[in-house]
Amino acid sequence: MLRLADPRKRLKVLMVAGCVLLSLFAGRLVQLQGLDASTYAVTASQIGRTTTPLVADRGDIVDRNGAPLAKAVEAYHVFVDQTEVTNPARYALQLEDILEHSAAELQEKMTGDRQFTYVAKSVSGSVWREIQELELPGIGAENAELRDYPAGSVAGSIVGFIGSDGTPLAGLEFSQDDLLAGEDGQVVYRQSPGGQRIPTGAVARQDPVTGDGLRLTIDRDMQWYAEEVLAEAVENAAADSGVAVVIKLEPDAHEITAMASVPSLDPTDPNSVEAADRGSKAVEEAYEPGSVFKPLSLAAVIEEGAATTESVFSVPDRIRRSGHTIRDHYNHPEQQMTLTGVMAKSSNVGTLLATEAVDQDVLYDYLADFGLGSQTGIGLPAETAGRLPSDMSDLTRDNVSFGQGVSVNAVQIASAYAAIANGGVRLDPTLISATIDADGNEHPVDQAEPVRVVSEETAAEVTAMMEAVMGEGGTGQGSALEGYRVAGKTGTAQRIDPDCGCYRQFNSSFMGFAPADDPKYVVAVSVMNPRNGNSGSGLAGPAFADILRFALEMEGVQPSPDDPPRLPLFADEIIEDQSDSDDEDDDADT
Repeated sequence: MLRLADPRKRLKVLMVAGCVLLSLFAGRLVQLQGLDASTYAVTASQIGRTTTPLVADRGDIVDRNGAPLAKAVEAYHVFVDQTEVTNPARYALQLEDILEHSAAELQEKMTGDRQFTYVAKSVSGSVWREIQELELPGIGAENAELRDYPAGSVAGSIVGFIGSDGTPLAGLEFSQDDLLAGEDGQVVYRQSPGGQRIPTGAVARQDPVTGDGLRLTIDRDMQWYAEEVLAEAVENAAADSGVAVVIKLEPDAHEITAMASVPSLDPTDPNSVEAADRGSKAVEEAYEPGSVFKPLSLAAVIEEGAATTESVFSVPDRIRRSGHTIRDHYNHPEQQMTLTGVMAKSSNVGTLLATEAVDQDVLYDYLADFGLGSQTGIGLPAETAGRLPSDMSDLTRDNVSFGQGVSVNAVQIASAYAAIANGGVRLDPTLISATIDADGNEHPVDQAEPVRVVSEETAAEVTAMMEAVMGEGGTGQGSALEGYRVAGKTGTAQRIDPDCGCYRQFNSSFMGFAPADDPKYVVAVSVMNPRNGNSGSGLAGPAFADILRFALEMEGVQPSPDDPPRLPLFADEIIEDQSDSDDEDDDADT
C-alpha cells in the first residue's frame, strides 16, 4: 500500500531549494554591481549619442535688379540603413537611373549590417523626390549645401566661389562669409555600440538659420558688357591684364555698376585661371596711374589759388629736377601753355611747373581727401590701399603731380573722378547696397559721411579742362562721344618690371565722366603691360568710349543740349579771343 510523503520533509526540500535560488541571485547581483561593474559601464557608454550638423542655407547674392549671381540650391546627401534593406539588388536597380550610378556599386552600398552609409552626396531636390516616391525602407536623406552661379563668369571676380568642401575661397563669398553663412543647426541621434548612427533615433533637433543675402550695386548687363569690351581691349593691346570700373552717380551714393577684371574668374570652374587671377584686380592691384592723375593735382592747384584755367606757363619739353630729367611724351619747342593746355596736351613738365606752387603737405592732404592711400572699403578681400607718400621731397612731388611715384587701385581713382563730377564732394564708392534677411526684408548698408575735397567752382573748372582733353587738339579727341559732352583724361604710366625691379613696362589708361554738364556715369579703364604700343588714348580709349556710351544709352540719358565751352590751350589763343571780343564790341557800338 502506498503511503503519502511526509509534509514536513517536503517543506524542508522547498526551503533548501529556495535558499539555493536566493544565493544564486545574490551572487549574480554582487557580480553585476561589484566585480563586473566597470565592464557594463563601458557597454552602456557605447550605447550613446552622436551629433550631426545641419548646414544652414547660404544667403543669395543678387545684382541691383535682383538678378541672381550666387544662390543656394536645394540638395541632399542620401543615406541607407542596411539593416532595413530587404532586397539590395532590387534597390540598386530602382536607384540606378535616378542616381546615375551603376547597379553593382549601389548594391554594394545596400548590403551589410551598417545602420548608416552614404549612398550619394549633393543630389538635387528633384532627384531626392524621385527616390522618395519609391518608398524604399531604410533610405533617407539629410540637407546638403550646394552653390549655384547662374551668371557664370559675369561678376565672378566679385562674387568669388565656394570650394568643394564648402569653404569660401574668394570674393564676397569669402569676405562676407559671416553674413552669408548663417548659423548651422544640429540633430542628436542615438548611436549603436558599434558606433553606427541610428537615423530613426533622433532625440533632439536644432534647426539651422539661413544666412543673409546681399544686394549689390552691380548691374549684371553692365558688368557683362564691361567684361566683354575690356577683354577685347586687353587682347588687342597684347596686355597682361586689364581693369574697368563704372560708377553711377546718385544724389546720395556713388554706386559701382560694373567692375571688370581680365583675366576673370568663372565660379563654376575656378581652376580655369591661376590662383593669382581669381580675385578682383580692380581693388587688389596697385599701379602707377600716370597722366590720369593730373586732374587731381591740378584741382589742388586751382583750389589753392595758384592758377586758373587760363594761367600761362612757359613749358619746355624736358626739364632737369634734382639731378633727373623729366620729359613730356612728345618733343616740342618751349610753348606758352595755359593750364587748360597743360591738361589737354598732357604735359608732365607743365603739370609739375603748376604744382610746385603747392606745398608738399598741402598737396598730400588734397590727394588723401580724394581717397588715395586708403582702402575704399567696398567689402572685397585683399584690397590694396595703394601708396601715397606722406613725406615728399621736391622730386617726389614733381613725379606725383603727373601720376608717378604714387600707386592706386582702379576703384580709388574712379572714385576720385566721381568726386570731381560730384561738384568736389567725395562719397565712398558702394558695392553692397543692402543685406537681405531670411524673410526677404532688406536692410540698407550705412554710408560714410561725404567729404568736400574742393569747391564746386574748382570742380567745374577742372571739368572744363577735362572737356578740352576730348576736344580739338586734346589727347582724348578720338574717344569723344557724338552728342554727349565728355570730361576725360588719357594716361600712360611707366610700370616696374618685377624681373629687374626697374621701369621698362607701361600701363595705359583712359578715364572720365559724362555728360560733363550733368554727370551720370564715371568710367575708368586701364590695360597693364601692353605690347602693341602704350598710348592710353589708343589702347584704353576705345574701350572707355564703348562702355560709357553703353551706360548712358542703357540709362536713357539724353544727349547734351549745349556744346562745351572753348578754353584756350595756348597764350596766343587768349590774345585771339580778346581780339575777337574787341571786334564784337566795336560792331555793337556801330
